[in-house]
Amino acid sequence: MSPQGQHMNGRILAGSLMLVFAAQAFAASHHEAKPTWTEEQKARYVLDRLGYGPSPGDLDHIKAIGVNAWISEQLHPESLEAPVALTERLAKMDSLKAGAASLYASFGPPARKAANGDEEAIKRVQKNLNDVADQARQARLLAALYSPAQLQESLVDFWFNHFNVFIDKGDEGRLWTGIYERDAIRPYVLGRFRDLLGATAKHPAMLYYLDNVQSAAATVDKNGKPHGGLNENYAREVMELHTLGVDGGYTQHDVTELARILTGWTYDGKRLASGEEDAAFVFDPKKHDVEEKTFLGETFPAGGDIAEGEHALDLLARSPATAQHLAFQLAQYFVADAPPPKLVERLSQRYLKTDGDLRAVMTTLFASPEFWNPANVGMKFKTPLQYVASTVRASGLPMISNIKPLLDALYQNGEPLYACGTPDGYKNTQAAWLNPDAMIFRLNYANALGSGYLPLWQSATPDLIAVAAPPIAASDAAMGMTMMATTPQPALPPSKPKPLDPALIENTLGNALSLNTTEALDSAPANLRAGMILGSPEFMRR
Repeated sequence: MSPQGQHMNGRILAGSLMLVFAAQAFAASHHEAKPTWTEEQKARYVLDRLGYGPSPGDLDHIKAIGVNAWISEQLHPESLEAPVALTERLAKMDSLKAGAASLYASFGPPARKAANGDEEAIKRVQKNLNDVADQARQARLLAALYSPAQLQESLVDFWFNHFNVFIDKGDEGRLWTGIYERDAIRPYVLGRFRDLLGATAKHPAMLYYLDNVQSAAATVDKNGKPHGGLNENYAREVMELHTLGVDGGYTQHDVTELARILTGWTYDGKRLASGEEDAAFVFDPKKHDVEEKTFLGETFPAGGDIAEGEHALDLLARSPATAQHLAFQLAQYFVADAPPPKLVERLSQRYLKTDGDLRAVMTTLFASPEFWNPANVGMKFKTPLQYVASTVRASGLPMISNIKPLLDALYQNGEPLYACGTPDGYKNTQAAWLNPDAMIFRLNYANALGSGYLPLWQSATPDLIAVAAPPIAASDAAMGMTMMATTPQPALPPSKPKPLDPALIENTLGNALSLNTTEALDSAPANLRAGMILGSPEFMRR
C-alpha cells in the first residue's frame, strides 16, 4: 500500500474510533460512581475540578503532599511561584502593565480623533486596539495553561463571567477588558465579595459596558430643554446577575432607585485623554440625583453623595438572596449542573457568617461531602476553554510561542475569550456546550493537536482550519443525528508534523481512561493515539 493510502486509512480509522467515542459521550447522561475512591482518583478529580486538568508531574505532587495539602496550596495562590517562562512571556506584554488612562490616551478615542480621517492613521489605530486585545487574550490563556495556581485561574474564569464585560463594545472595550480582569477580578477572587463587587462597579470597563457612564439625573435648562437622564442597565444587571439573582425579591422600582443612587459614578474622558489615572473612576456631583430615594425598603435621604452608592452595594453584598445566588452558582461550577440544595444552603450560610469571605466559602465547598461524592466524577462537561486548556496541559507541551491556533479553537467552538456580548457571561453547564457541532469540532481539534498539525511554535500562522488535520465526518447512521463537518480539506503544514506522545498523556492522566477507550487505543496506529485520548468521552468531562 502506498504511503498516501496508509495515511488515508489511518485517518479513516481515527475518524471511526472518534465517532464511537463521541457517540458514547452523547449517550452519557450520567456517570456511574466508581466502585473505589482511591487517592489517585481523588487527586485526578481535584485537578479537573479546581483547575484545568493535570499536567505532567501534578499527580505525583499531590500523592507526595496529600489531596488536602494541595487544596490548601490552591486556596493560597500567593504561595505558588509561577514558572520563569510564563513570567517572562507575560512581562513582554506592555499593554497589560499600563493603566486605563495611558491606554485611553495612547490608543483610544483621542488617537482616533488625531487620525483626522487619514486612512493609514486609522488603520494604525485599529491595529493598536487589536494588539491590546490580543495581548489580553494571550495572557489569559497562557496563565490557564501554565500557572501552578490553577484554582485562581478557574476562579478568574468564574468571576469574569459573573461580572462579564464585552471586549468588542467600542474602542474602550478593546482597551480596558484585559486590565479589568487584572485590576477588578483577579485580585479579589479569594477575598471579600464586597470588595470584588466594588472593584467591578468602579472600573471604567464596566462603567462603559453597562452604560453607567451615561447615567445622570434628568435636568431642564433655562430654555426648558432636558439634559441627562437615567440609564438603568447597570442597576438592573448588578441585581439580576451580580448579586440578588433574578428571583432575589427586588422590583422595577428598586432598579430605578438604584440607578438614581448610582448617578455620578462615571469616568472623566477629558482627564483620561491627558493620562490622569485617577480619572478612571470619579464621582461627578453634577450628574448625581440628590432627591430622596427608597431602595430595598430603605430610605436614602435627599442630598446624598457617593456614600449612598457605597451603602447600596453594602446592602446588596450582605443580602441573604445574594448569598444564595452566589452559593448556587459556585456549587454549579465546581460540583454539578444541578447542585445539591443542602450544599447550596451550607455555602450560603458560610458566606453570611463570614461577611462574604470567598476563601472561606471555597474552603467549605471543597470539604463538603457533596463535593467528594464519587457519583460527581465526570458529571461536568468541559467548556471550550476548559477543554482546550486541558488538552495542552495533559500533553505536557512547553511554553507555546504561537497561541493563535488555540485562540482560534476557542472562537470556532463558541467561546472566544472576553467575547460574550451579553452581561450574563458564558455558561458552564452541559446543556450550553454538548451539541453535535461542538462534538465534531472537538474531535477535529483533538485529531489536529494530537497529530502535530497545529503550528504552536511558528511566529505566523493561518487560521486553525487551514492547519488542522483532515476533518472527521459523521453520518446519520454512525451517530443517529446529522454531524457532517462543513470545513474544507486543508493542506498539510509545510514541515513534517510531530504527533504528541500518547504514553506521556496517559501517564499524566493516571488511570482515567475507560476499558473501551483503552482497547480502541491498543488497536490504533501509534501516531493517532494521542488525538484519540484527547477526543475520548472521558476526557471531555471533568
